[in-house]
Amino acid sequence: MRTERSSEGDRRYGNAPLDAATVILVRDGEMAGLEIFLMRRHRKQEFMGGAFVFPGGKLDEGDCDPLLDGHIHAFTSDDARRLLQEAELDPRKALGLFMAAIRELFEETGVLLAVDDSGRVPEICDRSTAGHFGALRKRLHDKDISLRELVIAEKLRLAPGRLAPYAHWITPDIETKRFDTRFFIARIPGNQKPRHDDVELTESRWMTPLGALEEHGEGRITLMPPTLKTVEELSGFDTAEELFEAATSRSIYAILPEAFSEEGDIGVRLPHDPGYTIEAYRQPQRPDEPSRIVLREGVWRTKRA
Repeated sequence: MRTERSSEGDRRYGNAPLDAATVILVRDGEMAGLEIFLMRRHRKQEFMGGAFVFPGGKLDEGDCDPLLDGHIHAFTSDDARRLLQEAELDPRKALGLFMAAIRELFEETGVLLAVDDSGRVPEICDRSTAGHFGALRKRLHDKDISLRELVIAEKLRLAPGRLAPYAHWITPDIETKRFDTRFFIARIPGNQKPRHDDVELTESRWMTPLGALEEHGEGRITLMPPTLKTVEELSGFDTAEELFEAATSRSIYAILPEAFSEEGDIGVRLPHDPGYTIEAYRQPQRPDEPSRIVLREGVWRTKRA
């Protein structure tokens, strides 16, 4: 079971990962099809400094507050566990991961997945509304207010139904800072505009997956292994609708990369690689799909075994 695999990994590596949530924000571009929102982390950040990432962060205690339940639109902990495909996950944590995704998305981009009593998403695009919600965004980030206090004040309900679980990555033991991260996808509401915070994140861009891969391959931006593999997968979709349809039937399993050094390659093996040795996380081999991510000349690249 998923919880048993996580426990084995923690025993093997000692430093247990922190639960976290990441949101792949998408839209249909006017000319180029599916686009994704990527942001550059500040170069002085200890974790993935300078890399282009999806918005996200660790699960906070407040994300699991039972008092939030009364401020959620048409969604329960049972829905959360079912969509995450983790039947044995603590129901409070399962729902909390969706709350963490919403909170982190708002803190890092200003996009708020919530609705009013009529089911409408708040408008955050003109100077007045952007200024108002920008102030709330900073207060939430600084922990001056909680997520529950924010939605009460604005007469909103959080909308986790606008998130679709996509993947589940666990940082390998070679890193001192580890995360157990659920990846979600979300469409950008048409009446909101994302923007990085200019503190932890110094740049942001809408890009096609192929455009991001091209810039990464040329060394103009940096994508770390989970982001790189995810962007490669996203490059196979033409529209947001196509991506969401695929996500609903996608099998999600925990991906714990395994570090290796072999024949000049330094990198990680993924669970479907023939050389992968962590039995509890192993997946059936998929020979036609890249199963390794290696570092060559300072750039992460995927490759087949």
